[in-house]
Amino acid sequence: MSTQVRISEVSLRDGLQSISRIMPTEAKKECILAAVRAGVCEMEVGSFVPSSLLPQMADTAEIVEFARGVEGLEVVALVPNLKGAQRAIAAGAHRMSIPFSMSETHSVRNVRKDHAAMIAEIGAIAQAVAASPEGQRPHFEVGLSTAFGCTIEGPVNEDQVVRLAEASIEAGAVEVCLSDTTGYANPAQVRRLVRAVKAAIGSDRLNTLHLHNTRGLGLANVLAGLDEGIRTFDASIGGLGGCPFAPGASGNIVTEDLVFMLEAMGVDTGIDLERLFEVRKIFAEALPGEPLYGFTPDAGLPLGFNNSREK
Repeated sequence: MSTQVRISEVSLRDGLQSISRIMPTEAKKECILAAVRAGVCEMEVGSFVPSSLLPQMADTAEIVEFARGVEGLEVVALVPNLKGAQRAIAAGAHRMSIPFSMSETHSVRNVRKDHAAMIAEIGAIAQAVAASPEGQRPHFEVGLSTAFGCTIEGPVNEDQVVRLAEASIEAGAVEVCLSDTTGYANPAQVRRLVRAVKAAIGSDRLNTLHLHNTRGLGLANVLAGLDEGIRTFDASIGGLGGCPFAPGASGNIVTEDLVFMLEAMGVDTGIDLERLFEVRKIFAEALPGEPLYGFTPDAGLPLGFNNSREK
């Protein structure tokens, strides 16, 4: 395969928000520098949520400002609402994403808004982006959370996902991302939903999948998405992450395993695995005792495998 894929590293946001330990700010900066040396070109570095709710994210503005100064890195931040979006714009994030739960129960529990209120919030954020000076407008994406199922409501109607994807674009989002927040997705479902959403909003409006490995199907779901033209996949070093407002949801895709699978298939990620392992070491040292997952880091690279890149 000659395909090129972008891996968006989310460990500093999605990974850290789900654990009790607070990673030191300097360690976060060290991770960013090491990840870029490894070839990572996009990172979600934090979330503009109140520090009283997620103290792990209290330094997000500082981290965004630091990351913006790293050459070759596209800096992503999560925003829960208009206020968070205004902070992300002020900090200079290149991209920002708001989680929009397809399960209304999860939406209320996660961001305290029903679907109608969320669509209004997306519209307000789109207006704030448009009102920003040219050159300072972040790319605004809506993450369609719990798109494949919800630990609170159970199955989520696919027609509802399509309808809310359309509503998000109509409200002013540039694109949407399908998020398997709870690890419910299977490859057939991924293919079906990607096709349905692309047919409704246009193939250029859906480029990213955020998949979890809760039931071991994360990499299989990546392949299904790849077959459907998806070219950006979220992943987390050591599989750190989950959703604190979705009981039983755990396990982002392990970045190390994802890079190995794709590179072994001949898909270009631009990431050097040996250097990526160095990022993992920083997390292990900064978060002693925190479980880190992944088969590739434990087994090592097979004899003859070499994807090193001179940077």
